[in-house]
Order: sequence, then C-alpha cells, then structure tokens
Amino acid sequence: MIDYDGRRFRKPEGDSATVAVYHQQGETVWAEFGGGEVRLGWTVGTREPDGTLRMGYTMVFVSGEVVCGHTVNTPELTADGRVRLREAWERYGPHAASGISYIEEVA
Repeated sequence: MIDYDGRRFRKPEGDSATVAVYHQQGETVWAEFGGGEVRLGWTVGTREPDGTLRMGYTMVFVSGEVVCGHTVNTPELTADGRVRLREAWERYGPHAASGISYIEEVA
C-alpha cells in the first residue's frame, strides 16, 4: 500500500518547476503545490486501498487566475521504483476543461 506522506511530485516534462508536497493521515491525503506558473495550490481527498486518490483542488496561477476542480489519480511505478500518478482531471467554472496528465515522484 502506498503511503503518500512526505512524497514530492512534479510533471516529468513541461512545467517541472511546479512541485507538490503530499501529506497523509489514515486515508486522508492532501498536498500544497506551487512554483512555475502556479502561485499556490491545494488538493485534498482520500486514498483507496489500491493507492488511487480522489481529490478536489484549488489553485491560483501567477496571472491571478483561480481554478477549481477534481481529479482521480491512479498510481503506477516507474522503472526505477518511483510513484507516477495518472491524473484524470476536470476543471469547473469559466475555465472548464478536462484531461489526462501525469506527475512523478521527485527522486
């Protein structure tokens, strides 16, 4: 079972300056993130027994734009044993969008 507490994640390509630091108590998982295009962001949710995360998020971009949404993050392992999360995300409001992205544990 994956314990997310203390793990750091970022995109493997593109905006790799944004880093998320994860915390966990029981099945509750949360993270704060920032850097690059993101001034500040928070995500919070629950971990399922297989390590899947179901989370809501809010972030403020450097531009001042505020974005909210939810994501389902499915864990995979990289060849070198780090955790990679496949994020199926959806944004709400005037910037509504959805997609798939990936973040990887920082070695």
